[in-house]
Amino acid sequence: MKTKSFSSIIVAFALLVTTPVLAGCDSDSASDPDPLPSIFETAQEAGFSTLVAAVEAADLVSVLDEGGPFTVFAPTDAAFAALPEGTVEELLKPENKSTLAGILTYHVVEGIVTAEQVVNLTSAKTVQGQEIAISVEDGNVFINGAQVTTPNVEAENGIIHIIDAVLLPPTE
Repeated sequence: MKTKSFSSIIVAFALLVTTPVLAGCDSDSASDPDPLPSIFETAQEAGFSTLVAAVEAADLVSVLDEGGPFTVFAPTDAAFAALPEGTVEELLKPENKSTLAGILTYHVVEGIVTAEQVVNLTSAKTVQGQEIAISVEDGNVFINGAQVTTPNVEAENGIIHIIDAVLLPPTE
C-alpha cells in the first residue's frame, strides 16, 4: 500500500517539476523536437546555484552535461547552507577539488533509477564507489537519511531526485 500511495505522489511531483522545465519545448513539432536539457543544464535552470558552483569547481560539468545516463540525488541550496559554516567555501577552493569531486560523485548512481525503482532498493553503489542506503518510511524515500523531496526530474542524460541534505561519504 505504501508503494502505491508513494507512486501517486511521485507522478504528481514529476508533473509539477518537469512542466516548468518542459514549458519551452515544442511538443507538437515531430521534425524539430527540443531535447530535454542535460542534468547540469537542468540544475542551472532550476536555480541550484550551490550545486552548479560545486560541479564547476570540481570540473565535473562535462560529465553531467554529456555523460550518462545517471541518477543524481541533488541537494538544494538550503541543504548546502545547512552544512557547518565555512564548509562549502572551503570545498570550493582549488586545493580541495578532489575532495569535492568525491562528495559530488557520492550523489550519483550509474543508469536511470526512477522513484518507482528506488522504493524497492535498500542500497545503491555510487559513481564515487561507495554504497548509499535507501529506505522508505511512511511513503517517504530517504537516501542516507536525506529525504527525497522531489523525485523523477527528467533530463536528457538521466534523472534527478531532489534531496534535502548533502550526502557525505563515510571516511575510511
